[in-house]
Amino acid sequence: MPSFDTRVPAVLLRVDRNPFHHGTLGAVRSLGRAGIDVHLVADCTGSPVRRSRFVHRLHPPPAPGASPAEIASALRRVAARVGRPAVLLPMDDAGAVAVDRMREALGDRYLLPPSPGGLTERVADKAELAAVCAAVGVPHPRTLSPEGPAQAVAAALRLGLPVMAKWSRPWLLPPDTGLRSTVVLRSAQEAGALSLRSDEAGSPLLLQELLPPGPGLDWFVHGYVDRGGSVCGGGPGRKLRAWPPAAGSTAVGRWTPNPVVQELAGRLTSAIGYRGVFDLDFRRDPASGAYHLLDFNPRPGAQFRLFADGAGLDVVRALHLDLTGRPLPPPSPLPGRTFVVENLAPFASRPRRGTERAWHARDDLAPGAALWALWPPHVGRRLLGRAYRSSAGPDAARLVVRRPVRRTTNSLPDDEKANTC
Repeated sequence: MPSFDTRVPAVLLRVDRNPFHHGTLGAVRSLGRAGIDVHLVADCTGSPVRRSRFVHRLHPPPAPGASPAEIASALRRVAARVGRPAVLLPMDDAGAVAVDRMREALGDRYLLPPSPGGLTERVADKAELAAVCAAVGVPHPRTLSPEGPAQAVAAALRLGLPVMAKWSRPWLLPPDTGLRSTVVLRSAQEAGALSLRSDEAGSPLLLQELLPPGPGLDWFVHGYVDRGGSVCGGGPGRKLRAWPPAAGSTAVGRWTPNPVVQELAGRLTSAIGYRGVFDLDFRRDPASGAYHLLDFNPRPGAQFRLFADGAGLDVVRALHLDLTGRPLPPPSPLPGRTFVVENLAPFASRPRRGTERAWHARDDLAPGAALWALWPPHVGRRLLGRAYRSSAGPDAARLVVRRPVRRTTNSLPDDEKANTC
């Protein structure tokens, strides 16, 4: 294992209220196993993550819908409790964008990669990403930004059905609306209806050419760009199963050499001057053979632990080593490793040599045990909500009773507030 500066703690920030984000647990374990104190700023209600023995301390997250300035204020409060500079690692797009915007306000308390200001938001924005790809010559599906239902109908017909619909800034989607960041539309009328919800979504609707899915077509590349601009700590992987199918997150992935997508990732990050952790999603067009960039996530992908190499390096550890001035070990790739998310692909989750599971780990048993107690009720609530919205029509989302958010009051002592999560 590399030599870490364990005097420098890590603060993980998650703004999204998803209680089953296994990437957060992966980061907690990766850094905690290295002897680093891990402070977690997240809503851990109903989450297996809070059971991990590698969480040093829980801190209450920013309120839902918090502005970047409010997120920065929450992080300054955490910094005061930590009491020393820490490596800051956002685990979702909302956190990454907020931290980038408030970089100057956080700079004396947190260690951050020296990425150009505003670049995080630019690559996370689906509309901006299309322009970035065009500028640097990276293939990207044809993307249109309709204004209003009539243009959405025309755009869907122009691109050809079925068509992919995305919200430009998915981190702004409010909870409990039934809106998803990405969805496949089968008719032009669906596109017109969805465009009417742009104000509710908080960002414009994009329609994108749907490259046909199929076995061996979906790929991702993870990496960390260090202060000198070198990509390290990751690799290319093939998405074997996704949930939802064809337009969802990785349920089963395998580390698979692919020089083409690796070169595209290096070319893109170099051309725009990106620094930090990234997760890129590609799909190969079976007609042309070209790999098209679908998403640029300026933070760790949930399956980043797939790329833990023979030297014990992954993108999260690479970040901590680089920002604390420690040398990064030479890469030691382990192609063939597999990553399985047990609750999304239960029939593929049997322990096998060379397989890392998202939730279950021999040295951290409690989160895996908690998963199966918490997951079925969560799925039941989601299905009931979906059935209600479907039966009540398109306005049902506005009538959904929202689950109260547990907030921390100023009357609580600091120690009690820090553990209310």
